[in-house]
Amino acid sequence: MPHVKIKIIYNYFEYIHKRYTFVILNSNIMKNVSLKIDDSIFGETEKILSRIKKPRNRYINEAIDYYNRLQKRLLLENKLRKESDMVKEDSMSVLKEFEEIDYVD
Repeated sequence: MPHVKIKIIYNYFEYIHKRYTFVILNSNIMKNVSLKIDDSIFGETEKILSRIKKPRNRYINEAIDYYNRLQKRLLLENKLRKESDMVKEDSMSVLKEFEEIDYVD
């Protein structure tokens, strides 16, 4: 008998029989977060929100998403800088060796 995939949809997950694979069907699952915001930041945010007509929740989500992407880039930059520094000395010594080679025409 051929292997048949049986799909059962339950809430936001998809279960594929015999493979134990779960896939999130709806990526807009929200988490509740309680945070304290400085009064000045909150006031400025409220002024901006009233002018751009955007829900506070959407605005904060977009701000956090932007900041996360920025932080990922900074982490990658630091990682690449460290790795570059680690091979810098070796690269310079190899370059020096190539410069010392007497090329014959």
